[in-house]
Amino acid sequence: MCTRFRDHPLAFDALLAFAVLVTMIAASFTDPHGSVTGPTFGDRAPTLAGVGMMTAAAVALVLRRRRPFAVLGLTGVLSLVELLGDVRPAPVTISAVVALYTVASRTDRPTTWRVGLATMTALAVAAMAFGPTPWYAQENLGVFAWTGMAAAAGDAVRSRRAFVDAIRERAERAERTREEEARRRVAEERLRIARDLHDVVAHHIALVNVQAGVASHVMDKRPDQAKEALAHVREASRSALDELRATVGLLRQSGDPEAPTEPAPGLAVLDGLLDSFRKAGLPVSLARADGGRQLPAAVDLAAYRIVQEALTNVRKHAGPDVRAEVSVVLVGRTVEITVLDDGVPPAVPAPEPSGGHGLLGMRERVGALGGALTAAPRYGGGFRVQAILPLTPGTAREAGEDDR
Repeated sequence: MCTRFRDHPLAFDALLAFAVLVTMIAASFTDPHGSVTGPTFGDRAPTLAGVGMMTAAAVALVLRRRRPFAVLGLTGVLSLVELLGDVRPAPVTISAVVALYTVASRTDRPTTWRVGLATMTALAVAAMAFGPTPWYAQENLGVFAWTGMAAAAGDAVRSRRAFVDAIRERAERAERTREEEARRRVAEERLRIARDLHDVVAHHIALVNVQAGVASHVMDKRPDQAKEALAHVREASRSALDELRATVGLLRQSGDPEAPTEPAPGLAVLDGLLDSFRKAGLPVSLARADGGRQLPAAVDLAAYRIVQEALTNVRKHAGPDVRAEVSVVLVGRTVEITVLDDGVPPAVPAPEPSGGHGLLGMRERVGALGGALTAAPRYGGGFRVQAILPLTPGTAREAGEDDR
């Protein structure tokens, strides 16, 4: 019922106006001093002018929401005419009380104070000065009390409505903030998975390409070497599939079966990664000064992926007869990952960028951990990639040079 009236306010106001009219007519037939035992009903009756005034005041209340000040002005004037003129009994003041409540509930507090005091003063003074009863009669004091309570009730309703609206707005803003945070986390997770996929595919496909080329070249003259190269192709393909399955498995729903249980790769399996490059024909040496310390999972994975991507770039871009060096050094609260090669010297024009995302992905990984990445040609030839990763979250430092 309340929802229906809220959706149709004009119908509610019409019903309220009818109720006020019935109340005013009933009050006009009631004499509060009819007998010594109390009020009587039916001993007096309103005049035709009084009925017209009560009807006009009640009809005006239908428009109380659309024109609150106009309705208050009309009902206030009719109330003064009833108090000052000879049209009693016609308690039009009841409609003025409802109109004052409406004004107070739909305006601000200063306006409520000004309009409320003016209405209370005008009606109370008129009742006390020109009424047939003494100024201190309860009817006169009732006019003052009812108008004051109407203004106070309207102001309280307006304050509560504003408070509820503020709470609703804060709740909606909090909901929007949660949705934006959820979208941001989804975007970050997608970016992380895309980096992992790039690292896995680029590394293993590069090894497959190299070994397949070797097998094709020596197939006729040295079949044993071709078989060995094809075995490396099969091993690299199987490793790529395993890592792809583990990475894509992160996208499964929580109830899906066969979710990946293998740990993410890290520096603990760095030797196996370097062996795969050595089998592909890239000599790689390793120097570690980290004391075998267990790194945080995010740092461990980032270090592994940086070495993997840097050596893949060496294999793809540094030219033939290149050698690479990898070092892992623990310095204070950071770990430094360095990958060097002695490939194409700077004097030889480097190949045009192919649009790859290798160094970009490394920078994103390092930046997400609050570290720093430098990637630049070495003096005298070759390339150098160095990442400094904090063991605890820190402020991101500016990364190095452009992708090659």
